[in-house]
Amino acid sequence: MTALALAGCSSSASSSSSTAASSSGTTKQASSAPGAQPGAANQLQDAYQKVIGDVLPSVVQITTGESLGSGIVYDDKGDIVTNAHVVGSATAFTVTLANTTKALDATLVGSYPDDDLAVIKLSSPPGGLKPATFGDSSKVQLGQITLAMGSPLGLSSSVTQGIVSATGRTVSEPRGGGSPGATIGNMVQTSAAINPGNSGGALVNLDSQVIGINTLAATEPQTNGAAAPGIGFAIPASTITNITDQLIKQGKVTNSGRAALGITARTSFNQQFQPAGAVIVAVSQGGPAASAGLQPGDVITKIGDTPVDSLNALTTALASLTPGSKVTVTYVRDGNSRTADVTLGTLESSS
Repeated sequence: MTALALAGCSSSASSSSSTAASSSGTTKQASSAPGAQPGAANQLQDAYQKVIGDVLPSVVQITTGESLGSGIVYDDKGDIVTNAHVVGSATAFTVTLANTTKALDATLVGSYPDDDLAVIKLSSPPGGLKPATFGDSSKVQLGQITLAMGSPLGLSSSVTQGIVSATGRTVSEPRGGGSPGATIGNMVQTSAAINPGNSGGALVNLDSQVIGINTLAATEPQTNGAAAPGIGFAIPASTITNITDQLIKQGKVTNSGRAALGITARTSFNQQFQPAGAVIVAVSQGGPAASAGLQPGDVITKIGDTPVDSLNALTTALASLTPGSKVTVTYVRDGNSRTADVTLGTLESSS
C-alpha cells in the first residue's frame, strides 16, 4: 500500500540534478522521434520558459527555524499563501524572493489546519512584488501539462514538470511535521516531482495560472518510506482562494466550504477491539445531525454508500461532500441498524 508524506519542510539542501526540469532534454527526445515536426519541440520549450518567466517570480522560500518550505505571493501588499504544516506553530519567518538572496521578515496572518493552508505577510513588502494568478479549478483536466515550482531540498526556484494524473482526490495527511493530519478533498494529483521543501509552492498550468499548492508526495512503505515517483498532490485553487481571502480579511475562517454533520465523534471499537465505526460523543444543538434525530452514543457505520469504520473514515467521507447536500447516514443504536437522511452543514473553523 502506498503511503503519503508531507512535502513540506526540508532541513537542508542536497545536490540533486533531478529537481529541476530539463527543457533541453525534452527537446532532444521530441526532435529525435520518428515523424516529429522540428518546430513542435521548440514550441513546447518556449511555452515552458514563458510559464517559468511568468510565475517563478511569484514563488518564494519560507524559512522557519531549522526547516524551510515554499510559498506563493498572493497580492502586492505582501501576503503569501503556503501550507499550514510549513508554518507549524511559528509566528515569525524569513522569506527569500525568487532570484535574490536577501531574506525578508514576515509574520503570521492566520492558519487553517483543516485545509492545511496558512497566510504570512512580509513586514516591509518591497516594490515590484508579482502576485500569482490563480486558475479555475473546475477547468483542470486529466493530461494537462503541469509545472511544480518551489524549493525542494532547499534548492530555491526549482521547477519540475508532469501532467495532471487525476482530479477530485480525497487525501488524508500523516500527522507530524506541523500537520494535525488534515483530510482534504478535491485535490489535484500530478506526476510532477514533489519533494521535501516543495510544500506551499505552486502547481502551474501552461496558461501561467496556479491550479494548486504542492502539499503531499506518496511514499512506499516497502522501501522504508522512499518516494513513490510521479505521485504528488496539490490543494486546488478554489480552496486556496476561498481560505486565503478569509484569513487575510478576518484572520480566521468562518466559511470553510467543507461539509459537516455537526457532531463530535471518535472511533468506535467492537468486542474484538477492531475499529467498527464512528461513535457520536456530542451533537451540536440545532445542527444537521440533531435535526435528523442522531444522538450521542449512536455509532455511524456508513455515509451514503461509503462504509465508515473509524473517525478518519468518517472525515474522509465528509471531505468528498459539499455543504447543503443530502446524504443517508447509517448508524447503530441499541444494537439495531438505522438510517437518517441528513442535510449537511458547514464545518466550523478550528482556528
